[in-house]
Amino acid sequence: MKVTDVKSFELETTVGIAPKLPEKVEAVLDNGIVADFNVQWDSVESAQLAEKGTFTVEGTLEHKTYRKHLVEQRADPYIYKHTDGYYYFTGSYPLYDRIVLRRSKTIEGLTDAPETVVWKKHESGVMSEHIWAPELHFIDGKWYIYFAAGEKDDVWEIRPYVLETDAENPLEGNWTEKGQINTEFQSFSLDATTFEHQGKRYLVWAQKVDNDTISNMYIAEMSNPWTIKEQVFLSTPEYKWEQEGFYVNEGPAFLRRNGKVFIAYSGAATDDRYAMGLLSADENSDLLDPKSWTKTPEPVFVSSEETSEYGPGHNSFTVDEDGYDLLVYHARPYKEIEGNPLYDHNRHARVQRLFWNNDGTPYFGIPGQDVDVSTQKAKVSVTVK
Repeated sequence: MKVTDVKSFELETTVGIAPKLPEKVEAVLDNGIVADFNVQWDSVESAQLAEKGTFTVEGTLEHKTYRKHLVEQRADPYIYKHTDGYYYFTGSYPLYDRIVLRRSKTIEGLTDAPETVVWKKHESGVMSEHIWAPELHFIDGKWYIYFAAGEKDDVWEIRPYVLETDAENPLEGNWTEKGQINTEFQSFSLDATTFEHQGKRYLVWAQKVDNDTISNMYIAEMSNPWTIKEQVFLSTPEYKWEQEGFYVNEGPAFLRRNGKVFIAYSGAATDDRYAMGLLSADENSDLLDPKSWTKTPEPVFVSSEETSEYGPGHNSFTVDEDGYDLLVYHARPYKEIEGNPLYDHNRHARVQRLFWNNDGTPYFGIPGQDVDVSTQKAKVSVTVK
């Protein structure tokens, strides 16, 4: 993508007083999306302010580009920005045997930030195999980690579990096992995420019905961070793209903007056919009513031959240091995979800016996309009185 136009504007000041130039300007992208960008203005010379008149100041748009693989071999990436100013990162560890955390004051710093093992799998029984897709949440003054795990006797008996600590820094916490989230029926279930909306806390997760081959998504209100109330069916893999290889809806991620709530999710097999879809609802609707939700029939984020990023998905959302929305996801840098793709560990964590369509829905673009901001200059006309 590239910038095709930048909104110009006018400012007034008085002789000898430098104008206060805005930190952000509104620009138009070549797909018609309008978005704010930070701008670095040229210097205003004192001679320009010495007498009455009008002059123009130009500025260079700024767009933050992140390294191709923010964290290597970390599938199901999750980034949480806390009130302490740190970004916290976690994701599935390649051996599927532990939960790791790292933190940094910047998104870029997460790449080289030291990693801490905060919990390891059991030697036997529950939580002893396939430690998958951890998420870190701060709820009512405590930290919680939601993750999925199997057991030795049946490695595919995957269930959602919760850890808790009251430590200020979760990397230094003593984590207590709060146990399994007990869904209404026992079957393969994973990828639990939680969010608060209008005073209520919800859980969304993926679960197979009676160990069937179809992975649906469900939603429930929570009575505490590890206990749900009545669960409600939310989504099933009804479209062809969700059924490639396997019938899958999984990896939900919540986002609230523009009077709407969104749940991005992933579907299909975990190879290059893996892709992302989107559910949306009015922010004032009953989120426990399936009729409140609308699903896009086509995927919103798919593999890209242009950027050589394949199987993008299992995302999360965060914001950068300037408040711009970011899409966090994993993808592989190649298409061909030998054996089970779950054990091909080169799904790397990636980050890129999330833009917004003019109708208020998120624009995901393509994995690995960049924005060329060099094509246009910001301009402001300054009148000195």
